Amino acid sequence: MVDRLPAQPSLLSASPSYAEITFVRARHSGDNVWTFDVTLAHPDTGWDDYADGWHVATPDQRILGTRILLHPHVGEQPFTRSLSSVRLGPDVDQVVIRSHDLVDGYGPQTVTLSLAQSNSGDGYEVIR
Repeated sequence: MVDRLPAQPSLLSASPSYAEITFVRARHSGDNVWTFDVTLAHPDTGWDDYADGWHVATPDQRILGTRILLHPHVGEQPFTRSLSSVRLGPDVDQVVIRSHDLVDGYGPQTVTLSLAQSNSGDGYEVIR
């Protein structure tokens, strides 16, 4: 498992179709444990090209949790998947979500959430 996110997205494709993060919900369940629900949109074409996961990381790119997607979602777009039991250190009050797809790698888009209090906005919700 990768401990840190790469600094830049993959440049393997001439016309990348990155997995887009359309919504993130972070739910606190006590004792610095969180569940993250992430909605992705990606033009999955089948087993050769699909959104294959996303990470929860600290702002300095230390990965706290990874949700691996094991199959394409050709007929289900956008789609939401959850990652439970993500334990954050007591000093972590902000996380970054970054998506990945099989062909183009990490996209340039990230979603940064402040976890200090319940809040919501365009594309995110934090529930404490």
